[in-house]
Amino acid sequence: MTEPSLKGAAVGRRIGIGLMYGLWKPRVLGAWRVPAAGPVILAVNHAHNLDGPMLMGTAPRPVQFLIKKEAFVGPLGSFLEGIGQLKVDRHSTDRGAIGNALAVLEHGGVLGIFPEGTRGEGDFASLRAGLAYFAVRSGAPIVPVAVLGSTERPGRLVKALPRLRTRVDVVFGDAFEAGDGSGRRTRKALDEATVRIQERLTDHLKNARRLTGR
Repeated sequence: MTEPSLKGAAVGRRIGIGLMYGLWKPRVLGAWRVPAAGPVILAVNHAHNLDGPMLMGTAPRPVQFLIKKEAFVGPLGSFLEGIGQLKVDRHSTDRGAIGNALAVLEHGGVLGIFPEGTRGEGDFASLRAGLAYFAVRSGAPIVPVAVLGSTERPGRLVKALPRLRTRVDVVFGDAFEAGDGSGRRTRKALDEATVRIQERLTDHLKNARRLTGR
């Protein structure tokens, strides 16, 4: 991971803070649970396109997300690269993206992942093994994050975005280790880690909904 990307992520965080707090009303709960230093993976539910930018503007540290390559087109693609986001081909084993993501963690950064793989119900019902691989391979703790409210009130003019000044809750959970302590990276070990991760993420989402009343 090159230095400009790390600096770009910090710039992206400042932009995210301005946009998210300027247009909507984020309520952030539990941000202190994100380790202040060292590698960490933020595992985020994904029900709306706003979820990634919302997290970038509310997380206590700059976040570099794995984002589908289809988003990297035209000016938006240049912008995403400029703020340190990582392009990934979801339809193949993208070794370049894997290397870039591991480099973020090796440099003590924050990697953002939508473990469901694509936008859906945002309920962590279907997890891909990528999250387990990054967590077990790097040893980085996972912090579950629930973004709630982004789909509740569509905008009057732009239906694809929440209505302006809508409250969106961002709830950070307790950090946890995905591996079993053995350091194994076999398919069986990753499958077992994925099950553990899914249980923790689903429990966090239930707690977040109970806490916020959503």
